[in-house]
Amino acid sequence: MKNASKFRRFSRLDPRPIARGTKTSRLVADTFQAYNAARLREGCELFARKMLPRNGLVGVSLTGALVPAGLGKSCLIPLIKAGFIDWIITTGANLYHDIHYGLDMKLYRGSPFLDDVELRKRHIIRIYDILFDYTVLLDTDAFIRQVISGREFQRPMGTDEFHYLLGRYVYQREKKLRLKDTSLVSVAYQYGVPCFTSSPGDSSIGMNVAAMSLAGNQLQFDVNRDVNQTAAIVYDAKRHGRNSSVFILGGGSPKNFMLQTEPQIQEVLGLDEKGHDYFLQVTDARPDTGGLSGATPAEAVSWGKVDPKKLPDAVVCYVDSTVALPLITAYALDTVKPRKPKRLIDHRDRILQRVARDYEKSPFYKKFLDR
Repeated sequence: MKNASKFRRFSRLDPRPIARGTKTSRLVADTFQAYNAARLREGCELFARKMLPRNGLVGVSLTGALVPAGLGKSCLIPLIKAGFIDWIITTGANLYHDIHYGLDMKLYRGSPFLDDVELRKRHIIRIYDILFDYTVLLDTDAFIRQVISGREFQRPMGTDEFHYLLGRYVYQREKKLRLKDTSLVSVAYQYGVPCFTSSPGDSSIGMNVAAMSLAGNQLQFDVNRDVNQTAAIVYDAKRHGRNSSVFILGGGSPKNFMLQTEPQIQEVLGLDEKGHDYFLQVTDARPDTGGLSGATPAEAVSWGKVDPKKLPDAVVCYVDSTVALPLITAYALDTVKPRKPKRLIDHRDRILQRVARDYEKSPFYKKFLDR
């Protein structure tokens, strides 16, 4: 008994044997007991038990070629449809390759050990072990250029509005092709989930927009609006008493763009805030190289990005996202009832106006005017 009291804070490591027909949620809860498996179990529990309840705000950032690997269709779309993702920041490449699915273009499981010189001769593109024909790029480019030639695109706009309008055209093409829920940008359009790109010029979508500008197209990405709009999403949620959670897949620019919402609110706009409430990251990056992809939630606290009181709840899973995301998705769908979509895209102007009004009342704004 005396020995047992030493371990009062801890659960006994006594896993159940895996049985035929074991559900994913049961598998994770019963057998992911130690090392990175335990961190992944903690991540699943954090997502299901603290990030999703009480209508909490959940933002997801995506880096790496997750969507061309099929994780958009297999994981992210089901999470959106369940109301488990409220807003997204991703690389433009993920959304570009996502359009392939919406246009019913074929991607293939290949091998990372092929002869790339031979692939080039045969007009085959390789993303590690994913293969597709070069015409997939050309046809996707042609679709994007045709879409952005429309009248509604002839003006500056935030990347969330751009992807919403683009998603509508992908959705219409899906219907013509008799496809259903194959494209992330299409489903985001249907459920009103804002999709931002932190570096809009750094993808084939941005390359096509740039090329069209040479021909007189007036579309421009309003990055200032993106910075303020993302901060306003978090600020508005907090002012309505909801938790703000970040679910980071990978790292890089989308991770920073999502986390910088809190310093934008506190440091730049001078508004009272304490940081995001819950932090879940899946990464294979190390923290000791100084790169942001491996930066820990404890480091984020020093910037005001994460509420220090909630730091014990932060989880970092050092696992490949292609392994972790399907398990986290299955666990959440197994254990949490669907939520009503927040449809933040419908409230983007109101949300931005609120943060602008409060900023105008802040001492920071008055100091700026006095200069």
